[in-house]
Parts: sequence; structure tokens; C-alpha cells
Amino acid sequence: MEDDFTYVIRKALRGLNLAPGDAAARAGVAESEVMGLIRGTFSKDAARRLAPVLSLKPEALAGLPEYEPKAIDLPSLDRLDMAFGDGQVNAWLIRYDGCSILFDTGVSNQSISLTLNAFGAPHLDAAFVTHDHQDHVGGLEEVARRSRVLYLPSDPGHPIQAGDVIAIGLLKIHAFDLTGHSEGALGYRIEGLEKPVCVVGDALFAGSIGGCPPESYPTALDLLRRGVFSQSDDTVLLPGHGPATTVGEERTSNPYFP
Repeated sequence: MEDDFTYVIRKALRGLNLAPGDAAARAGVAESEVMGLIRGTFSKDAARRLAPVLSLKPEALAGLPEYEPKAIDLPSLDRLDMAFGDGQVNAWLIRYDGCSILFDTGVSNQSISLTLNAFGAPHLDAAFVTHDHQDHVGGLEEVARRSRVLYLPSDPGHPIQAGDVIAIGLLKIHAFDLTGHSEGALGYRIEGLEKPVCVVGDALFAGSIGGCPPESYPTALDLLRRGVFSQSDDTVLLPGHGPATTVGEERTSNPYFP
């Protein structure tokens, strides 16, 4: 999992521009309990009482330490799991009906090159980038060298914007707005695979979201509700960090969403 409960609470406090003491007063709990949650001491009772103040689902927040999405069985999909500092970052490789499509590029040319070689993908029919943070575009030069077409939310490359639909073989890739964690970020809905799939970058993680400043926090949540949670429960979600999940699992277990 990319985020534990401490990150979820801190991201909500930051997004709402709410100090821990103020949140504690509104929730009717001691500030020490809120600080304990922030610092890693979990209390289900304190989490349930704090959640409404943070516009989080109480039972989902209380259950977050035990939450882990079920493994995804999708033969056309490979998760390219690469080291990034003390953690990891994902790129996602889809191979279907003779076409190879990559989403995001990892943190460096070397890491994406080694990983693509290990997965037997020397050439790509297309590559798409979700947002311009270094851990997702660090391998851009290597991916551009391997790919027939490289689609980016901004230059250089082949520009793509929300509302665009790209046909590659039997697949259609629908770009949609996921601004919030990153300005101009895009998600990609993929039509034509064995299951509906949606690449969400760092806008959404299993059990969490990407961190946002107060000015973009409401927009991020609204775009996720409209662009992701409007999809069917069996839609597979591919985040920029952590495991794949589904709309159905996040609808139940992600504290940010109904």
C-alpha cells in the first residue's frame, strides 16, 4: 500500500486547511489523540470520531489498517514496479492483440529500460503519461526512443488533452481530467480489454488519494468522483504507486469516497 492511515489523515487535514487542534475540538476528542493518529498510534474510536470532521467515511477510516485490495487477474496487464527512493513507482504495460502500450515512464531512463527488457517489451506501439512529476517522466527519453507515439499532457511529444480518444489496435484510450495532485494531470480509460481499466496516476491510490494543497483539494475529489467513481464497480484502477484496485473496492474501503 502506498499510504497508511497517517497519510490519509494528514492529506485530509492539509486539503481542508485544518489544524490538528481545531479538528480535535470539532470532533470532541483530545488533541493528543489526533496527534497520536498522525504519528502512527491507531485508535478505531478516535478515527471514527475524527472522520466526519475530515469529510471521511468513519468505517472505512477505522478499517484502513487492515485494508488491502484483492489481486487483479488481467492477462494483458503487467505492473512495472520500480524503485523510487525508499519506496516504489509504477508504470503499467498493456499487451493486447499484438499491441504494446505503456503508461508512465518511471523515475529514470535506466530503470525503465531494464524493466521493459525484463518484461520482453523492446518496442512500444504507444506510450501515455499521466502527469509531469519526475518519478513518472524520468524515463521519458528511453520511452520515446522505443515508442512509435508518445502522448503527454504537455510538450514535448504528441500532446493529448481531456476528451481526446486514441484508437490503438482494438483498444480505445479515453483521456480525462484528473487535475488536483498535479496541474493538468490526465487519467486514461481503456476500452476493449477483458475488463474495463482506468489508469489514474497519482490522483488515486488504494485506500487514499494523491496529496493536494487546499486550493486544488475540492477539484481533485470532484474530478475523481465524476471521472472514476462514475464507472462500474469491476473497473480496474491502475495507480502510480501501490497495488492495482477496483472501483468497487475503493467505493467501500477508500475513506475519501462514498
